[in-house]
Amino acid sequence: MSGAVTTVVQAKIFTDHTGAAAHVPVLLTENGVVGPLLDYMLQLAGRSRAWQRNLLRAVRLLLDYGVANRGSFASERELFVSFVERLYGGTVGEDGCDASGLYWRPMRWAQANALLHVLAEFTAHLAQERGDAPPLARLRPASSHEDLLAWAGWAQRKHHSFLGHTQTATETRYGREPRCAARQMPRVIGEEVKAFPEGRFMELLLHGFVQRGQRDADNLAARLNLRDCLITLMMHGGGCRLSECFHLYVQDVALDPHDATLPVVRIHHPSEGAAPDDWTNEKGGSVRGQRAAYLARLGLRPRSDLRDTRHAGWKNPALDGRHYMELKWFPADYGRLFLKLWQLYLRQIAGVPRAHPFAWLTLDRREPAMMYRMTHYHRAHGRAVRRIGLVAAKSLGTTPHGHRHAYGRRLWAAQVDPLVRMRALHHRALDSQQVYTEPPLGEIVRALAQAETRMAAGEKSPPVPAPLLAAGFEEVDPGGLLSGPRPKLPTPV
Repeated sequence: MSGAVTTVVQAKIFTDHTGAAAHVPVLLTENGVVGPLLDYMLQLAGRSRAWQRNLLRAVRLLLDYGVANRGSFASERELFVSFVERLYGGTVGEDGCDASGLYWRPMRWAQANALLHVLAEFTAHLAQERGDAPPLARLRPASSHEDLLAWAGWAQRKHHSFLGHTQTATETRYGREPRCAARQMPRVIGEEVKAFPEGRFMELLLHGFVQRGQRDADNLAARLNLRDCLITLMMHGGGCRLSECFHLYVQDVALDPHDATLPVVRIHHPSEGAAPDDWTNEKGGSVRGQRAAYLARLGLRPRSDLRDTRHAGWKNPALDGRHYMELKWFPADYGRLFLKLWQLYLRQIAGVPRAHPFAWLTLDRREPAMMYRMTHYHRAHGRAVRRIGLVAAKSLGTTPHGHRHAYGRRLWAAQVDPLVRMRALHHRALDSQQVYTEPPLGEIVRALAQAETRMAAGEKSPPVPAPLLAAGFEEVDPGGLLSGPRPKLPTPV
Protein backbone atom coordinates (compact mmCIF):
# COMPACT_ATOMS: atom_id res chain seq x y z
CA MET A 1 0.00 0.00 0.00
CA SER A 2 1.49 3.37 -0.96
CA GLY A 3 1.59 6.34 1.41
CA ALA A 4 0.70 9.89 0.43
CA VAL A 5 -1.31 10.21 -2.78
CA THR A 6 -1.72 14.00 -2.84
CA THR A 7 0.60 16.95 -3.28
CA VAL A 8 0.38 20.72 -2.83
CA VAL A 9 1.39 23.16 -5.58
CA GLN A 10 1.11 26.93 -5.99
CA ALA A 11 -1.34 27.93 -8.73
CA LYS A 12 -2.45 31.08 -10.52
CA ILE A 13 -6.25 30.97 -10.88
CA PHE A 14 -8.15 33.09 -13.42
CA THR A 15 -11.85 33.30 -12.55
CA ASP A 16 -12.94 35.76 -15.27
CA HIS A 17 -11.79 37.38 -18.53
CA THR A 18 -9.73 40.11 -16.84
CA GLY A 19 -5.99 39.88 -16.34
CA ALA A 20 -6.33 39.57 -12.57
CA ALA A 21 -5.47 36.23 -11.03
CA ALA A 22 -5.72 34.67 -7.59
CA HIS A 23 -2.53 33.08 -6.26
CA VAL A 24 -3.50 30.16 -4.05
CA PRO A 25 -2.04 26.76 -3.18
CA VAL A 26 -4.04 23.81 -4.54
CA LEU A 27 -4.21 20.13 -3.70
CA LEU A 28 -3.43 17.77 -6.57
CA THR A 29 -4.36 14.10 -6.83
CA GLU A 30 -4.09 11.58 -9.65
CA ASN A 31 -7.55 12.85 -10.68
CA GLY A 32 -6.47 16.50 -10.84
CA VAL A 33 -7.16 19.47 -8.58
CA VAL A 34 -9.48 18.89 -5.61
CA GLY A 35 -12.24 21.22 -6.78
CA PRO A 36 -14.31 21.71 -3.60
CA LEU A 37 -11.22 22.70 -1.65
CA LEU A 38 -10.13 25.17 -4.33
CA ASP A 39 -13.60 26.76 -4.41
CA TYR A 40 -13.58 27.10 -0.62
CA MET A 41 -10.12 28.71 -0.56
CA LEU A 42 -11.08 31.18 -3.29
CA GLN A 43 -14.10 32.22 -1.23
CA LEU A 44 -11.81 32.85 1.75
CA ALA A 45 -8.78 34.12 -0.16
CA GLY A 46 -8.16 36.82 2.44
CA ARG A 47 -7.36 34.35 5.20
CA SER A 48 -3.79 34.04 6.42
CA ARG A 49 -1.15 31.80 4.92
CA ALA A 50 -1.02 29.84 8.19
CA TRP A 51 -4.75 29.10 7.85
CA GLN A 52 -4.26 28.00 4.25
CA ARG A 53 -1.38 25.72 5.22
CA ASN A 54 -3.39 24.13 8.02
CA LEU A 55 -6.43 23.58 5.81
CA LEU A 56 -4.41 22.05 2.98
CA ARG A 57 -2.56 19.79 5.35
CA ALA A 58 -5.74 18.68 7.14
CA VAL A 59 -7.58 17.82 3.92
CA ARG A 60 -4.49 16.16 2.49
CA LEU A 61 -4.11 13.95 5.56
CA LEU A 62 -7.80 13.04 5.54
CA LEU A 63 -7.73 12.07 1.85
CA ASP A 64 -4.50 10.12 2.20
CA TYR A 65 -5.89 8.28 5.21
CA GLY A 66 -9.22 7.57 3.50
CA VAL A 67 -7.53 6.12 0.40
CA ALA A 68 -4.98 4.11 2.38
CA ASN A 69 -7.71 2.56 4.55
CA ARG A 70 -10.57 2.16 2.08
CA GLY A 71 -12.75 -0.78 3.03
CA SER A 72 -11.47 -0.96 6.63
CA PHE A 73 -14.50 0.60 8.34
CA ALA A 74 -18.17 -0.28 8.51
CA SER A 75 -19.36 3.30 9.18
CA GLU A 76 -18.25 6.86 8.66
CA ARG A 77 -18.02 7.36 12.42
CA GLU A 78 -15.46 4.57 12.76
CA LEU A 79 -13.31 6.06 10.01
CA PHE A 80 -13.24 9.53 11.53
CA VAL A 81 -12.62 8.27 15.06
CA SER A 82 -9.69 6.27 13.75
CA PHE A 83 -8.42 9.22 11.67
CA VAL A 84 -8.35 11.50 14.71
CA GLU A 85 -6.60 8.89 16.82
CA ARG A 86 -3.97 8.39 14.13
CA LEU A 87 -3.29 12.13 14.09
CA TYR A 88 -2.50 12.05 17.80
CA GLY A 89 -0.83 8.66 18.00
CA GLY A 90 0.67 8.03 14.57
CA THR A 91 0.21 5.06 12.28
CA VAL A 92 3.27 2.96 13.11
CA GLY A 93 2.73 -0.19 15.15
CA GLU A 94 4.83 -1.47 18.04
CA ASP A 95 6.78 -3.59 15.58
CA GLY A 96 7.79 -0.48 13.61
CA CYS A 97 5.60 -1.41 10.65
CA ASP A 98 2.70 0.39 8.96
CA ALA A 99 0.78 -1.66 6.41
CA SER A 100 -0.97 1.49 5.13
CA GLY A 101 2.33 3.00 4.05
CA LEU A 102 1.53 6.35 5.68
CA TYR A 103 4.10 6.18 8.51
CA TRP A 104 2.70 9.19 10.38
CA ARG A 105 4.52 10.18 13.53
CA PRO A 106 2.48 11.23 16.60
CA MET A 107 1.50 14.87 16.24
CA ARG A 108 1.64 17.51 18.95
CA TRP A 109 -1.81 18.02 20.43
CA ALA A 110 -1.89 21.75 19.66
CA GLN A 111 -1.03 21.07 16.03
CA ALA A 112 -3.57 18.26 15.68
CA ASN A 113 -6.28 20.40 17.31
CA ALA A 114 -5.59 23.23 14.85
CA LEU A 115 -5.93 20.83 11.91
CA LEU A 116 -9.16 19.36 13.26
CA HIS A 117 -10.61 22.83 13.75
CA VAL A 118 -10.11 23.97 10.15
CA LEU A 119 -11.22 20.57 8.86
CA ALA A 120 -14.46 20.82 10.84
CA GLU A 121 -15.11 24.28 9.35
CA PHE A 122 -14.45 23.02 5.84
CA THR A 123 -16.68 19.96 6.09
CA ALA A 124 -19.44 22.10 7.66
CA HIS A 125 -19.20 24.28 4.54
CA LEU A 126 -19.45 21.17 2.35
CA ALA A 127 -22.51 20.06 4.30
CA GLN A 128 -24.27 23.33 3.52
CA GLU A 129 -23.18 23.49 -0.11
CA ARG A 130 -23.60 19.89 -1.21
CA GLY A 131 -26.27 18.34 0.96
CA ASP A 132 -26.62 14.57 0.91
CA ALA A 133 -23.89 12.17 -0.16
CA PRO A 134 -23.72 8.38 -0.28
CA PRO A 135 -22.91 6.55 2.97
CA LEU A 136 -19.63 4.74 3.31
CA ALA A 137 -21.01 1.35 2.30
CA ARG A 138 -22.01 2.72 -1.10
CA LEU A 139 -18.67 4.27 -1.96
CA ARG A 140 -17.06 2.54 -4.94
CA PRO A 141 -13.45 1.36 -4.51
CA ALA A 142 -12.41 3.59 -7.41
CA SER A 143 -14.34 6.69 -6.28
CA SER A 144 -12.54 10.03 -6.50
CA HIS A 145 -11.19 12.19 -3.72
CA GLU A 146 -14.07 14.59 -4.33
CA ASP A 147 -16.50 11.76 -3.53
CA LEU A 148 -14.70 11.23 -0.24
CA LEU A 149 -14.95 14.91 0.62
CA ALA A 150 -18.63 14.99 -0.34
CA TRP A 151 -19.16 12.05 1.97
CA ALA A 152 -17.25 13.83 4.75
CA GLY A 153 -19.62 16.79 4.41
CA TRP A 154 -22.58 14.42 4.56
CA ALA A 155 -21.19 12.87 7.75
CA GLN A 156 -20.76 16.35 9.21
CA ARG A 157 -24.35 17.24 8.42
CA LYS A 158 -25.72 13.98 9.81
CA HIS A 159 -23.77 13.96 13.05
CA HIS A 160 -23.48 17.69 13.82
CA SER A 161 -19.72 18.26 13.91
CA PHE A 162 -18.33 14.76 13.50
CA LEU A 163 -14.94 15.97 14.72
CA GLY A 164 -16.59 17.07 17.95
CA HIS A 165 -13.76 19.41 18.97
CA THR A 166 -15.97 21.16 21.54
CA GLN A 167 -17.43 18.07 23.18
CA THR A 168 -16.65 17.54 26.85
CA ALA A 169 -15.60 14.30 28.51
CA THR A 170 -18.77 14.41 30.64
CA GLU A 171 -21.00 14.02 27.60
CA THR A 172 -19.31 10.76 26.61
CA ARG A 173 -19.16 9.43 30.16
CA TYR A 174 -22.94 9.60 30.59
CA GLY A 175 -23.90 7.77 27.48
CA ARG A 176 -24.21 10.28 24.66
CA GLU A 177 -23.11 9.20 21.23
CA PRO A 178 -19.29 9.20 21.12
CA ARG A 179 -17.54 11.68 18.87
CA CYS A 180 -13.95 12.09 17.72
CA ALA A 181 -13.12 14.73 20.30
CA ALA A 182 -9.96 16.78 20.02
CA ARG A 183 -7.74 16.39 23.05
CA GLN A 184 -7.63 19.10 25.66
CA MET A 185 -4.22 20.73 25.87
CA PRO A 186 -2.38 20.75 29.22
CA ARG A 187 -3.04 24.13 30.83
CA VAL A 188 -0.05 26.39 31.40
CA ILE A 189 -0.66 29.38 33.68
CA GLY A 190 1.67 32.32 33.33
CA GLU A 191 4.07 30.79 30.82
CA GLU A 192 7.12 33.03 30.87
CA VAL A 193 7.67 35.17 27.80
CA LYS A 194 11.31 35.58 26.90
CA ALA A 195 12.39 39.09 25.97
CA PHE A 196 15.62 40.22 24.39
CA PRO A 197 18.06 41.13 27.20
CA GLU A 198 17.93 44.90 27.65
CA GLY A 199 21.56 45.15 28.70
CA ARG A 200 22.76 43.71 25.39
CA PHE A 201 20.60 45.70 22.97
CA MET A 202 22.97 48.58 22.18
CA GLU A 203 25.76 46.04 21.79
CA LEU A 204 23.59 44.22 19.27
CA LEU A 205 23.05 47.41 17.27
CA LEU A 206 26.59 48.73 17.32
CA HIS A 207 28.58 45.49 17.18
CA GLY A 208 26.11 42.91 15.85
CA PHE A 209 24.66 44.55 12.75
CA VAL A 210 27.98 45.41 11.13
CA GLN A 211 28.80 45.32 7.46
CA ARG A 212 31.09 42.55 6.27
CA GLY A 213 34.68 43.72 6.49
CA GLN A 214 33.72 47.07 8.08
CA ARG A 215 33.81 46.20 11.79
CA ASP A 216 36.62 48.68 12.51
CA ALA A 217 35.42 51.47 10.21
CA ASP A 218 35.17 54.90 11.86
CA ASN A 219 32.27 55.99 9.68
CA LEU A 220 29.03 54.85 11.33
CA ALA A 221 27.15 54.64 8.04
CA ALA A 222 29.89 52.48 6.55
CA ARG A 223 30.23 50.20 9.58
CA LEU A 224 26.58 49.47 10.38
CA ASN A 225 23.90 47.71 8.40
CA LEU A 226 21.54 50.68 8.82
CA ARG A 227 18.51 48.91 7.37
CA ASP A 228 18.63 46.04 9.88
CA CYS A 229 19.37 48.43 12.76
CA LEU A 230 16.26 50.47 11.87
CA ILE A 231 14.00 47.42 11.65
CA THR A 232 15.30 46.22 15.03
CA LEU A 233 14.68 49.64 16.59
CA MET A 234 11.08 49.62 15.34
CA MET A 235 10.46 46.40 17.27
CA HIS A 236 12.57 47.06 20.37
CA GLY A 237 11.79 50.75 20.84
CA GLY A 238 8.42 50.97 19.08
CA GLY A 239 6.90 47.59 19.93
CA CYS A 240 5.74 46.54 16.48
CA ARG A 241 5.85 43.05 15.03
CA LEU A 242 8.52 42.09 12.52
CA SER A 243 6.02 41.55 9.70
CA GLU A 244 4.57 45.03 10.26
CA CYS A 245 7.98 46.63 9.63
CA PHE A 246 7.95 45.26 6.09
CA HIS A 247 4.86 47.25 5.08
CA LEU A 248 6.64 50.56 5.66
CA TYR A 249 7.03 52.98 2.74
CA VAL A 250 9.77 55.62 2.63
CA GLN A 251 7.02 58.29 2.82
CA ASP A 252 5.71 56.85 6.11
CA VAL A 253 8.43 58.48 8.26
CA ALA A 254 8.18 62.19 9.09
CA LEU A 255 9.32 64.62 11.77
CA ASP A 256 7.21 65.06 14.87
CA PRO A 257 5.66 68.57 14.59
CA HIS A 258 5.95 68.97 18.39
CA ASP A 259 9.54 67.72 18.70
CA ALA A 260 11.85 67.84 15.69
CA THR A 261 14.21 65.34 17.34
CA LEU A 262 11.59 62.58 17.17
CA PRO A 263 10.20 60.73 14.15
CA VAL A 264 6.57 59.96 13.46
CA VAL A 265 6.46 56.45 12.02
CA ARG A 266 3.13 55.27 10.66
CA ILE A 267 2.60 51.75 9.38
CA HIS A 268 -0.43 51.72 7.11
CA HIS A 269 -2.78 48.85 6.43
CA PRO A 270 -1.26 46.95 3.45
CA SER A 271 -4.36 47.42 1.27
CA GLU A 272 -6.66 50.01 2.86
CA GLY A 273 -4.01 52.47 4.01
CA ALA A 274 -3.87 55.84 2.27
CA ALA A 275 -1.60 56.02 -0.77
CA PRO A 276 1.42 58.36 -0.62
CA ASP A 277 0.95 61.99 -1.63
CA ASP A 278 3.29 61.61 -4.62
CA TRP A 279 0.67 59.66 -6.60
CA THR A 280 -0.28 61.71 -9.66
CA ASN A 281 -2.36 61.07 -12.76
CA GLU A 282 -1.42 61.53 -16.41
CA LYS A 283 -2.04 65.29 -16.18
CA GLY A 284 0.11 65.68 -13.08
CA GLY A 285 -2.83 66.06 -10.70
CA SER A 286 -2.82 64.51 -7.24
CA VAL A 287 -4.62 61.19 -6.88
CA ARG A 288 -6.16 60.04 -3.63
CA GLY A 289 -6.74 56.36 -3.04
CA GLN A 290 -5.73 53.34 -1.06
CA ARG A 291 -2.50 51.41 -1.22
CA ALA A 292 -3.80 48.39 -3.12
CA ALA A 293 -4.66 50.65 -6.07
CA TYR A 294 -1.37 52.54 -5.72
CA LEU A 295 0.59 49.28 -5.94
CA ALA A 296 -1.55 47.98 -8.81
CA ARG A 297 -0.40 50.86 -11.04
CA LEU A 298 3.14 49.57 -10.46
CA GLY A 299 2.16 45.99 -11.27
CA LEU A 300 2.44 45.04 -7.58
CA ARG A 301 0.17 43.76 -4.83
CA PRO A 302 0.18 44.34 -1.06
CA ARG A 303 2.82 42.18 0.59
CA SER A 304 0.17 40.53 2.77
CA ASP A 305 -1.40 39.14 -0.43
CA LEU A 306 1.81 37.79 -1.93
CA ARG A 307 2.41 34.06 -1.77
CA ASP A 308 6.15 34.02 -2.36
CA THR A 309 9.18 34.96 -0.28
CA ARG A 310 8.20 38.65 -0.43
CA HIS A 311 5.16 37.96 1.75
CA ALA A 312 4.76 39.88 5.02
CA GLY A 313 1.84 39.06 7.29
CA TRP A 314 -0.69 41.43 8.86
CA LYS A 315 -2.39 40.42 12.12
CA ASN A 316 -5.05 43.17 12.10
CA PRO A 317 -3.65 45.23 14.98
CA ALA A 318 -5.65 48.00 16.61
CA LEU A 319 -5.09 51.10 14.48
CA ASP A 320 -4.60 54.69 15.59
CA GLY A 321 -6.06 56.38 12.52
CA ARG A 322 -7.58 55.69 9.14
CA HIS A 323 -5.98 53.19 8.44
CA TYR A 324 -2.58 53.21 10.15
CA MET A 325 -0.78 52.43 13.38
CA GLU A 326 1.68 54.96 14.79
CA LEU A 327 4.69 53.74 16.75
CA LYS A 328 4.92 54.91 20.37
CA TRP A 329 8.61 55.17 21.27
CA PHE A 330 9.49 54.08 24.81
CA PRO A 331 11.74 55.45 25.97
CA ALA A 332 11.72 58.36 23.52
CA ASP A 333 15.49 58.16 23.02
CA TYR A 334 14.97 55.03 20.94
CA GLY A 335 12.96 57.21 18.56
CA ARG A 336 15.71 59.81 18.46
CA LEU A 337 18.25 57.15 17.58
CA PHE A 338 15.92 55.82 14.89
CA LEU A 339 15.68 59.28 13.32
CA LYS A 340 19.48 59.71 13.20
CA LEU A 341 19.98 56.31 11.57
CA TRP A 342 17.02 56.89 9.22
CA GLN A 343 18.58 60.07 7.88
CA LEU A 344 21.80 58.17 7.19
CA TYR A 345 19.84 55.40 5.50
CA LEU A 346 18.02 57.86 3.21
CA ARG A 347 21.38 59.18 2.03
CA GLN A 348 22.47 55.60 1.41
CA ILE A 349 19.53 54.75 -0.85
CA ALA A 350 19.18 58.15 -2.51
CA GLY A 351 19.43 57.78 -6.26
CA VAL A 352 19.05 53.99 -6.18
CA PRO A 353 16.52 53.08 -8.91
CA ARG A 354 13.73 50.84 -7.69
CA ALA A 355 10.35 49.63 -8.87
CA HIS A 356 8.53 49.57 -5.53
CA PRO A 357 7.75 52.04 -2.72
CA PHE A 358 8.81 49.88 0.24
CA ALA A 359 11.41 51.33 2.58
CA TRP A 360 13.70 48.33 2.91
CA LEU A 361 15.87 47.48 -0.08
CA THR A 362 18.40 44.81 -0.87
CA LEU A 363 21.60 46.67 -1.70
CA ASP A 364 23.41 43.54 -2.82
CA ARG A 365 24.98 43.87 -6.26
CA ARG A 366 23.32 40.61 -7.29
CA GLU A 367 19.82 41.92 -6.40
CA PRO A 368 19.89 45.71 -6.63
CA ALA A 369 16.96 47.54 -4.98
CA MET A 370 14.71 44.48 -4.66
CA MET A 371 12.20 44.15 -1.81
CA TYR A 372 14.01 43.13 1.36
CA ARG A 373 12.55 39.86 2.64
CA MET A 374 11.75 38.72 6.16
CA THR A 375 13.84 35.59 5.66
CA HIS A 376 16.83 37.82 4.91
CA TYR A 377 16.32 39.73 8.15
CA HIS A 378 15.94 36.54 10.20
CA ARG A 379 19.33 35.37 8.96
CA ALA A 380 20.91 38.79 9.54
CA HIS A 381 19.52 38.96 13.07
CA GLY A 382 20.84 35.49 13.87
CA ARG A 383 24.31 36.47 12.67
CA ALA A 384 24.22 39.70 14.70
CA VAL A 385 23.21 37.82 17.86
CA ARG A 386 26.05 35.34 17.42
CA ARG A 387 28.57 38.14 16.82
CA ILE A 388 28.01 39.46 20.35
CA GLY A 389 28.32 36.02 21.91
CA LEU A 390 24.65 35.11 22.34
CA VAL A 391 22.72 32.09 21.11
CA ALA A 392 19.80 32.76 18.77
CA ALA A 393 16.84 30.91 20.32
CA LYS A 394 13.21 31.72 21.03
CA SER A 395 13.55 30.24 24.52
CA LEU A 396 16.23 32.86 25.27
CA GLY A 397 14.39 35.83 23.77
CA THR A 398 17.12 36.34 21.18
CA THR A 399 14.96 35.91 18.07
CA PRO A 400 13.37 38.98 16.41
CA HIS A 401 10.07 38.69 18.29
CA GLY A 402 11.98 38.94 21.57
CA HIS A 403 12.30 42.69 20.89
CA ARG A 404 8.52 43.21 20.98
CA HIS A 405 8.42 41.26 24.23
CA ALA A 406 11.19 43.47 25.59
CA TYR A 407 9.07 46.53 24.73
CA GLY A 408 6.01 45.10 26.48
CA ARG A 409 8.03 44.04 29.53
CA ARG A 410 9.57 47.53 29.69
CA LEU A 411 6.10 49.14 29.78
CA TRP A 412 5.04 46.77 32.55
CA ALA A 413 8.19 47.39 34.61
CA ALA A 414 7.57 51.15 34.33
CA GLN A 415 4.04 50.57 35.70
CA VAL A 416 2.42 52.07 32.62
CA ASP A 417 -1.38 51.92 32.85
CA PRO A 418 -2.78 48.72 31.23
CA LEU A 419 -4.97 50.71 28.82
CA VAL A 420 -1.96 52.72 27.69
CA ARG A 421 0.03 49.50 27.27
CA MET A 422 -2.76 48.10 25.12
CA ARG A 423 -2.68 51.14 22.84
CA ALA A 424 1.13 51.19 22.66
CA LEU A 425 1.24 47.51 21.70
CA HIS A 426 -1.72 47.96 19.34
CA HIS A 427 -3.62 45.11 20.93
CA ARG A 428 -7.33 44.82 20.20
CA ALA A 429 -8.20 43.44 23.65
CA LEU A 430 -6.94 44.30 27.11
CA ASP A 431 -6.17 40.69 28.06
CA SER A 432 -3.84 40.30 25.05
CA GLN A 433 -1.07 42.01 27.01
CA GLN A 434 -1.37 39.66 29.98
CA VAL A 435 1.56 37.69 28.60
CA TYR A 436 3.80 40.71 29.33
CA THR A 437 2.53 41.23 32.88
CA GLU A 438 3.17 37.76 34.28
CA PRO A 439 6.20 37.81 36.62
CA PRO A 440 9.18 35.97 35.15
CA LEU A 441 10.06 32.63 36.74
CA GLY A 442 13.27 34.12 38.07
CA GLU A 443 11.30 36.76 39.99
CA ILE A 444 9.01 34.09 41.45
CA VAL A 445 12.01 32.07 42.66
CA ARG A 446 13.61 35.18 44.20
CA ALA A 447 10.37 36.16 45.94
CA LEU A 448 10.01 32.70 47.47
CA ALA A 449 13.66 32.70 48.60
CA GLN A 450 13.16 36.09 50.28
CA ALA A 451 10.06 34.79 52.04
CA GLU A 452 12.00 31.78 53.29
CA THR A 453 14.72 34.09 54.64
CA ARG A 454 12.10 36.05 56.57
CA MET A 455 10.75 32.82 58.01
CA ALA A 456 14.23 31.76 59.17
CA ALA A 457 14.65 35.15 60.83
CA GLY A 458 11.70 34.41 63.08
CA GLU A 459 8.99 36.34 61.33
CA LYS A 460 5.49 34.94 61.65
CA SER A 461 4.74 32.32 59.03
CA PRO A 462 1.60 30.37 58.14
CA PRO A 463 1.16 26.96 59.78
CA VAL A 464 1.67 23.72 57.89
CA PRO A 465 -1.88 22.65 56.96
CA ALA A 466 -1.40 18.89 57.15
CA PRO A 467 -1.49 17.26 60.63
CA LEU A 468 1.93 15.72 60.14
CA LEU A 469 2.74 15.19 63.84
CA ALA A 470 -0.57 13.45 64.43
CA ALA A 471 0.25 11.11 61.56
CA GLY A 472 3.41 9.94 63.28
CA PHE A 473 5.78 12.09 61.26
CA GLU A 474 7.81 12.92 64.39
CA GLU A 475 9.19 9.38 64.39
CA VAL A 476 10.90 9.90 61.05
CA ASP A 477 11.61 13.61 61.32
CA PRO A 478 14.47 14.07 58.78
CA GLY A 479 16.81 16.89 59.64
CA GLY A 480 14.64 18.25 62.43
CA LEU A 481 11.96 19.64 60.15
CA LEU A 482 9.34 19.58 62.92
CA SER A 483 11.31 18.77 66.08
CA GLY A 484 14.29 20.21 67.92
CA PRO A 485 14.88 23.64 69.41
CA ARG A 486 14.52 25.43 66.02
CA PRO A 487 12.24 23.35 63.76
CA LYS A 488 12.52 24.18 60.08
CA LEU A 489 8.79 23.76 59.53
CA PRO A 490 6.25 25.31 61.90
CA THR A 491 4.16 22.99 64.07
CA PRO A 492 0.50 22.78 63.01
CA VAL A 493 -1.92 24.62 65.26
